[in-house]
Amino acid sequence: MSRLLAAALTVVVAAVLAVGAALGVVALLDATPDQPNTPLITYEQAGQGS
Repeated sequence: MSRLLAAALTVVVAAVLAVGAALGVVALLDATPDQPNTPLITYEQAGQGS
């Protein structure tokens, strides 16, 4: 019976660690600021005359 209990505890601990790691990754991704959306190349608008 102790082997079954040890196996069950191992599964529970592994599941808790996996969920904790997933939540940690999500928290790290949310903590990084968004990069500004500035273009590297800009084109000047041509005149609209006719």
